[in-house]
Amino acid sequence: MSGEGDAPQAIRKLKPGRLVIASHNPGKVREIEALLAPYGVEPVSAAALDLPEPEETGTTFVMNAELKARAAADLSGLPALADDSGLCVAALGGDPGIFSARWAGEAKDFGLAMRLIEDNLARTPDAPRDAHFVCALALAWPDGHIEWFEGRVDGTLVWPPRGDQGFGYDPMFLPVDGSETFGEMDPDAKHAISHRAEAFRQMVAAVF
Repeated sequence: MSGEGDAPQAIRKLKPGRLVIASHNPGKVREIEALLAPYGVEPVSAAALDLPEPEETGTTFVMNAELKARAAADLSGLPALADDSGLCVAALGGDPGIFSARWAGEAKDFGLAMRLIEDNLARTPDAPRDAHFVCALALAWPDGHIEWFEGRVDGTLVWPPRGDQGFGYDPMFLPVDGSETFGEMDPDAKHAISHRAEAFRQMVAAVF
């Protein structure tokens, strides 16, 4: 999808060379680097370039991804890829949603965030445990051109959390028809079905 309209293919291709990963989340950066590995780009994280983290003032995943990508591209003079993603729980009205990172607090304690979700669900014992992850990717160039893509994966929430392979809310998310949480899955297995992988498939088809 393009920031200039919903064209089936992006107008601009991404050329080999350095690409800023506009994130300070080490787990997210590692996952994005692994997904980019086959495509001839040289990923460098915003943290490695000492770029500040912009305030996420958008009201959707796409808006926040665009905000981060534009800021990184402007400051670095390089194309920049930003991800905004989160867990949406049906019984909580879609929360934590775009505030998924904020539920973990300043310490980024996702153990605490997962407990907060579970405590909220426990207030209604028969509440459905359906949830989905969303990932919005925004790819920005220094001249302001932008493309965006959005992926989703559905599942249910388990308690207690299981596994230490992923990051964030992965240990409590069981994808539909799966037997392992994202926290238990081998990274390659997760990459094959995740919300981020779906958004990447769209991006790869469009810009490479």
